[in-house]
Amino acid sequence: MLNILVCVKQVPDVNLVKIDPATGSLIRAGVPSILNPLDAFALEAAVRTREQYGGSVTCITMGPDMAMEALRECLASGADRAVLLSDRAFANADTLATSYVIFSAAKLLGEFDLIFCGKESLDGATGQMGAQLAERFGASLVSSMSLIKSIDPEKRTVIAERELEKGVETCEAKFPCLFTVEKTNYRPRIPNLRSWRASRFAEISKFTSAAIPGLDPAQIGDPGSPTKVPRTYPPVTGEPGMMIEEGSTDRNVEKLLCLLGDLL
Repeated sequence: MLNILVCVKQVPDVNLVKIDPATGSLIRAGVPSILNPLDAFALEAAVRTREQYGGSVTCITMGPDMAMEALRECLASGADRAVLLSDRAFANADTLATSYVIFSAAKLLGEFDLIFCGKESLDGATGQMGAQLAERFGASLVSSMSLIKSIDPEKRTVIAERELEKGVETCEAKFPCLFTVEKTNYRPRIPNLRSWRASRFAEISKFTSAAIPGLDPAQIGDPGSPTKVPRTYPPVTGEPGMMIEEGSTDRNVEKLLCLLGDLL
């Protein structure tokens, strides 16, 4: 029986987020928050693994109380239990501080054989969380995992495929193993009505900083985050280009040379 952990995140819908040109801050008012889409592929991979080999799937996230909605979506899609890490002391955390809190809390939940993460989040898109968590858990890391081919629970090994720039690599890894999941083969399922209704009433555990023994205040939230973002701003767009269509190649070249001459 496999003990599986899935790390998820609730993010703003980036298609609707705008930036205040004066302050550089994200305008989140009226913008819905959603389960990070790439985490949904990780959850699907975890649930399929449990369905084939047995075990349980725990979803964990760090965020405000509203992040419970993302966890309920995970429960509706097949997770067995969900844990929210929520405390004002966790605010302004970068990936280093976030991975520390998630790892510290996960130790209270048991030993995990497999850990699944999305490849990156829509809002930060750093792609750092998986590697940092693998280091903290002392786990093998299979990044850009596209398919789990087989698992041997007795030998505590897994064979998986991972996507590379020029092909696919098949590799074997030992437990505990952490995957950052590609969306190639793990299209998220649509919860049925019964599962969705059950998720509305399911119990979700909530841990504050005080509930995690041994948590170092210097390593959480803003104090534990060496990454600082001094300013956020939208990219500057240049002037639109133009098509040169003068009727012939010679005329096109002549027109181009005239335009280049005006720039000198």
